Amino acid sequence: MSNDKWQMVNGKWKNGKCEMEKESLRIIYMGTPDFAVEPLRRLVEGGYNIVAVITMPDKPVGRHHDVLQQSPVKQYAVAHAIPVLQPEKLKDETFLEQLRSYQADLQVVVAFRMLPEVVWSMPRLGTFNLHAALLPQYRGAAPINWAIINGDKETGITTFFLDHDIDTGQVIYREAVPIYEEDDVEAVHDRLMVLGAELVLRTVDDVARGAVHPISQSELTVDTPLRPAPKIFKETCQIRWNELTARQVYNFVRGLSPYPAAWTTLSGTMLKIYQCRIVNEASKAMPGSIDTDGKSYLRIACREGWIEVVSLQLAGKRRMPTEDFLRGAHISAECVI
Repeated sequence: MSNDKWQMVNGKWKNGKCEMEKESLRIIYMGTPDFAVEPLRRLVEGGYNIVAVITMPDKPVGRHHDVLQQSPVKQYAVAHAIPVLQPEKLKDETFLEQLRSYQADLQVVVAFRMLPEVVWSMPRLGTFNLHAALLPQYRGAAPINWAIINGDKETGITTFFLDHDIDTGQVIYREAVPIYEEDDVEAVHDRLMVLGAELVLRTVDDVARGAVHPISQSELTVDTPLRPAPKIFKETCQIRWNELTARQVYNFVRGLSPYPAAWTTLSGTMLKIYQCRIVNEASKAMPGSIDTDGKSYLRIACREGWIEVVSLQLAGKRRMPTEDFLRGAHISAECVI
């Protein structure tokens, strides 16, 4: 297929010599959370033929884990009559046979899981992934979180072809996005979700007409040392007051808000902090010290400086503004985190 002078006309790619209907391109879509729904929606509404969706198995929820919750991607697929596969193991031969039976030309992966070669190498046009960072920066499971935790002023999205190692494949497109001072994970997530959907559609459009020219990540200019984006666990989220400055605590809190949330302990009870602000970046007070009037403000000393807690949640309670928390908590300046 010639790469030049292709145009979309009435739902068909044309280059003056031949044409290809979008519906003839067979696409397998892989994803699980909300972040992956918008790109899928854009492809469906854009007229592409999504022959099947691959998502995680239904998750047991509820007090007794007796209710199965469908992933957001599955909910969308079911609502639009798209076949859904939910393999426990991606190398299971029954699943692989099902996958082969769809004879996909292209696979699109958004917020799913690492694929074995037998899966990503199956389609004739390859498998590409949408990653929520400017690769090669922040390879890993939690790129949005770590970009904010590290105080970056910019992040972005990347589409790239999968290969043997995680997040190392040839880059198709990248788009930069600013991170504003007040942004938390939710704000950046939502911004990238919309832009990511547009980039997925653009990538599929160009892959379909043979107009992509992927480049090795080693050829991309990187201004700072590469940082990883490993998966975040409960222990990762604990605030270490004697190690972090007020600025670092501020970035740490917003880099984990609203989920899974940064936490500390107060009188032996877990206290999640969702929102805070810097009130002094220079003070040398003992880290973990508390300053409060018991009514309207709660401040905590860091290695350097103080932060003021704006929104929090004590274990077993709901999330609330600090003022509401202080009405019933009886916190004094003698307490230490």
